[in-house]
Amino acid sequence: MDNKGNTRLYRKTKRKKRKRLVILLPFLIILVSILSYGGFLYWKAHSAISDSFEDIGRDKSDLRKKIVDPTKDNISILIIGVDSSEARKERGNNLSDTLMLATLNKHENSVKLLSIPRDTYVYVPAIGEKTKINHAHSKGGAKATIETVENLLEVPIDYYVSINFEAFIEIVDALGGITVDVPYEFAELDSKEKSLIFLKPGVQKLNGEEALALARTRKLDNDIERGKRQQEIIKAIIKKAVSVGSITKYDDVIEAVGNNMKTNMTFGEMRGLASYGLNDKNLAIESLTLKGSDYKPGKTYYYKLDEESLEETKQLLVNHLELDNSKTAINDDSNDNISSDQN
Repeated sequence: MDNKGNTRLYRKTKRKKRKRLVILLPFLIILVSILSYGGFLYWKAHSAISDSFEDIGRDKSDLRKKIVDPTKDNISILIIGVDSSEARKERGNNLSDTLMLATLNKHENSVKLLSIPRDTYVYVPAIGEKTKINHAHSKGGAKATIETVENLLEVPIDYYVSINFEAFIEIVDALGGITVDVPYEFAELDSKEKSLIFLKPGVQKLNGEEALALARTRKLDNDIERGKRQQEIIKAIIKKAVSVGSITKYDDVIEAVGNNMKTNMTFGEMRGLASYGLNDKNLAIESLTLKGSDYKPGKTYYYKLDEESLEETKQLLVNHLELDNSKTAINDDSNDNISSDQN
């Protein structure tokens, strides 16, 4: 192949790589923007995050009296993981695969990370009926998902980060892998759904494909345990990202993200998160889950939340954000209509 052909192949490969997004890694992007060394990386992080900005038509949550300031206020970030694999595209849907709500309390230097199971049976304002929470994204993107989560938890969603589940392989690989505890032996298809990834139980170092397999599998447990594994993977990534040995890898991390993340956070707001001590070893990250039970009124499976536990979780989040205890005025026209949407 001549030099011109090599150049075309390189550009094509690079474009293809940059089209892949990242899942479960908003904290990593925040850390990179905070810890970036030198003018070049600062500029590169600024460019990547600026290109990712998406205005969804809300300056603030309706549950806030005023716009929040990340340098002064406790805030919340909704992490939306969207499965945009070829298999999903062929099925013609755009469901969210992972939902996590992070609340950040600057006075306590703490983060609460709540996983919301993808099959959770909730009222979706965008369609006016109850269905799986992951259908909100297919009906109205990030905005519809935010409205659904706010309606469910009755706490404001200040920011969101929408990223793709599969391409976080590039981030993990850019960091040189992560160390996690694999709970059991399993086999899972790789990101291209062509080869099997085999993992045995125990603490071990995983590359991107292996970490993805661990994050995705739910054959031997359920969505609750899946959420817990994903939370542990996030913690492992954060730990690796803030280590001294990872500083020289930030260039590759930013390159992997490219223009492929969507968020309503500006670069300045992300840098404002430095006040939360996200690069502090004393930062406390608490994992939360929503208790519930299997629910199958027809042919479709749902995860129905335990109301008492849900109320406790709401109060926990309200307290962590240091909000007024009085319930907010969200119109909840929840009814028992079940959407005909499938998985």
